[in-house]
Amino acid sequence: MKTLKALGNNGFPLMLENIFSFCHKHEIKIAEMSEFYVTPRNRRTKVTNQHHEVDIFNTVLDMQIQELWDRFSEVSTDLLEYMAALSPCNTFSMFDKLKLVKLSELYKNDFNDLEKVYLDGEYETYYHSLIDDERFANLKGIADLCRLMVETGKHRSFPLIYRLLKFTLVLSVATATVERCFSAMKILKTDLRNKIGDDFLNDALICSVEKEALIDVKIERV
Repeated sequence: MKTLKALGNNGFPLMLENIFSFCHKHEIKIAEMSEFYVTPRNRRTKVTNQHHEVDIFNTVLDMQIQELWDRFSEVSTDLLEYMAALSPCNTFSMFDKLKLVKLSELYKNDFNDLEKVYLDGEYETYYHSLIDDERFANLKGIADLCRLMVETGKHRSFPLIYRLLKFTLVLSVATATVERCFSAMKILKTDLRNKIGDDFLNDALICSVEKEALIDVKIERV
């Protein structure tokens, strides 16, 4: 989101430069930016070509930003930023203790008050321990981090952070599973089946969602 907004503020000149470079390379005719824009129906406007292109550029960016806002709420966006603070990429360059504290606060039922105190003091030790360890220098994601922590025994040294890492990995899978179930429900409960009972709907959803688990079940047994 922030990247798109920054692109809208100062990204057009760079994009235009790349377009000009591409056109020169492939001998494509370039419209004069200072001339007035002519519509596809050969109607001359009072807007220059450059202003017209800027309007299109900003409109597309606004559409993309609006689509992201519709898809990801403010809470979801914040959650993604908090999760990114655990990333080991580029030698833990995105590490942010404040964001990790906020992330742990979202799991109120998984960390008691005493564990939250221990977790707050564990962040700095965890960061300096892993950043100075060459084995953790070239990791590509949180999954690789968890795997290597288990292999090196670091998960026992930092059990609370390891728990937070596991929650982060499970979250995306759990969210996708829920969305998959809702998508299946929209297919099963159509306008023609709007009076379907809860028990039958639940049984139909299980058959629709857990297809792989039902492959080995023979019709005779059903």
